[in-house]
Amino acid sequence: MFQGASSLSLDAKGRLSVPTRHRDALGATAGQLTITKHPHGCLMIFPRLEWDRFRERIASLPMQAQWWKRIFLGNAMDLEMDGSGRVLVSPELRAAAGISKDAVLLGMGSYLELWDAATYQAQEAEAMQAEMPDVFKDFSF
Repeated sequence: MFQGASSLSLDAKGRLSVPTRHRDALGATAGQLTITKHPHGCLMIFPRLEWDRFRERIASLPMQAQWWKRIFLGNAMDLEMDGSGRVLVSPELRAAAGISKDAVLLGMGSYLELWDAATYQAQEAEAMQAEMPDVFKDFSF
């Protein structure tokens, strides 16, 4: 299970050093990962077993969801974490998420999200100013 936020920097080659706290969970799949686009403007990083589950769910969607299949499946790339805990994020996916150097890695349960730091901060601030969705009405804060 992934949770928490980490501020990271990609190196000049576009490599991301995975935080130590996530390496053990990712190492359980021999460092095999899949990365793809997310419609909110970030990237999703899955351990391979979780990706297989997600991919099957997306592939089984009806024809009306064909563009969503293209977004998730058509942009997916398999990665391997190297011995130093780094993964190479392709130039195409970095460009799609607007990530050049500074990034935020968020644990989202079964997967991770990779955001451009400035984009994430702006969208989080906007969400914090908005009214809380009704799905939270039964939560007590």
